[in-house]
Amino acid sequence: MLKVTNTLTGKKEQFTPLIPGKVLMYVCGVTPYAPAHIGHGRCYVSFDVVYRFLKFLGYDVRYCRNFTDIDDKLINKAEKEFGDRQRYKELADTYIRSFHDDMRVLDCQSPDFEPCVTDNIPAIIEFIKGLIAQGNAYQSGGDVYFSVRSFDHYAELSKHNLDDLCAGARVDVRESKRDPLDFALWKSEPTGTFWKSPWGYGRPGWHIECSALAAKYLGDQIDIHGGGLDLVFPHHENERAQSEALHKKTFARYWLHNGLLNLDKEKMSKSIGNVLTLDALFQQYDPMVLRFYFLNHHYRSPMDFSLDDMPGIQKSYNRLCHAFQSVPMQKITFADAEHISVLARMCQVMEEDFNTAAAIGIVFEHLNEIKNDPKAAGAVKSFLHNVFGLSLVPIAEKGVEITPEIQKLLDAREQARRDKNWKRADELRDQLKELGHDVQDKKI
Repeated sequence: MLKVTNTLTGKKEQFTPLIPGKVLMYVCGVTPYAPAHIGHGRCYVSFDVVYRFLKFLGYDVRYCRNFTDIDDKLINKAEKEFGDRQRYKELADTYIRSFHDDMRVLDCQSPDFEPCVTDNIPAIIEFIKGLIAQGNAYQSGGDVYFSVRSFDHYAELSKHNLDDLCAGARVDVRESKRDPLDFALWKSEPTGTFWKSPWGYGRPGWHIECSALAAKYLGDQIDIHGGGLDLVFPHHENERAQSEALHKKTFARYWLHNGLLNLDKEKMSKSIGNVLTLDALFQQYDPMVLRFYFLNHHYRSPMDFSLDDMPGIQKSYNRLCHAFQSVPMQKITFADAEHISVLARMCQVMEEDFNTAAAIGIVFEHLNEIKNDPKAAGAVKSFLHNVFGLSLVPIAEKGVEITPEIQKLLDAREQARRDKNWKRADELRDQLKELGHDVQDKKI
C-alpha cells in the first residue's frame, strides 16, 4: 500500500502505476559543466532509494535520467577555457565521467536509460514540430516558442498565478515573443552552428529536452517524475505543459521532489563561493557516511548540511556497521518482511512516502533485539544493504591523535584484559570514552 506525496495535488496518494506491476520513472539529471555538489548527491541518493524500494516491492521499474550536455553555461565555459565555444562537448564529457565516479562511490545504481541531449536532437525537433502543428508553439525568426496561454492548465504544478508571473517576466532584447510568459523551444544560431532544423541552425531550449527524452525512452505517459524542489518552476511546469499539450493526456501521474539542501544554514551558491563538491567531501569522509547522513532525513524535508555533523554521523554509521559485521546476509523479498516484525515495521514506514529516516530509527530502537535474533539480523542487514545501499563496512577513524595519556590508558586496559580483570578493563574503557575515544575490542 505504497503512498507518495504528489507535488501536483499537494497530497499523499496511494501509488497506482499506469500498467500493473510496472513503473516508469524519469528524474532530471545534471548539466555537466562543473563537479557535482552535495545537493546533487542528496537528490540522486533519494531517487536511488525510491528505485531500489520499488524493485523490492516487486515492480518492474524503468528509470531514465538525462544529461543536459548542451547549455549556455557549457558554451560560455568552453569559450572561457578553450577560446572555442564549440568545445562544450569536451567539458560535458569530462564532468559526466566525474559524475559517474561520484554516483558509483555513493552506490547509486545506474538508471536503465541515461540519454544525452546531443544524441537525441532529431527526437527533440520532431517534438517541436508537433507542438507547432497543433498551435501550441510558433516560430519567430529562427527561434521557436511555446505559447503558455495555449495550455489551460499552466501553473497548476507550481501553484503560481499567471498574472503575477506575467508582471515579473523579463524579455531578453533578442527575443521576439508574443507573450512575456512564452519560453524557448529552439534557439537560433545565425552563424550556422550546432544543428540544422526546419527553422534554421540552432539548438534546443532547456525545457523541451526532458519532454522529448521521456517520451522517447519511456513513453507519452509516465508514473513518476522526480527532481529537486528548485525544478518545480519553471522547468517541470514547462515540461508538463509541453508534454500534455502534444499528447493530450496526463504526462506524469506523480510528481516527487526532494527538499533543498543548505550548507551551514545558507543556500549553496557559486556566486558566494559556498558550494561543497562531492569529490572534495570524499577526501575527508567515506561516501557511505554521506549517504547515511542523507537517509537520516526524509527526502522531502529541507536539510541543513554541516561538516560539524559528519564525525557524529560517522560514529552512528559505524555503530550500525559493527552491529551487523558478523551477520550473514539473508536473501529476502517483500513477502518475507511480514514474518519479521522489525523488518515489517521498516517496510510500513517506507510505504509512507519512502520514510528512510523513520526506518533507520526503528533499526536503532530495536538494535539489541535484532542482534539476538539471527534471522531478523540477516533480513535487516539485507534490507539496509540492498534497498538503502549501505555497504555496512566499518570505517576507520581518521586523524585520531593518540596522546601519551591515552596510550597509557590503552596499555593499562589491554593488560587488565590479559589478566582477565574485566571490572578494571571496563573502568578504563569508560575513562577513554569520556575522553572521546571508543574502543573496539579484539580477541585476546
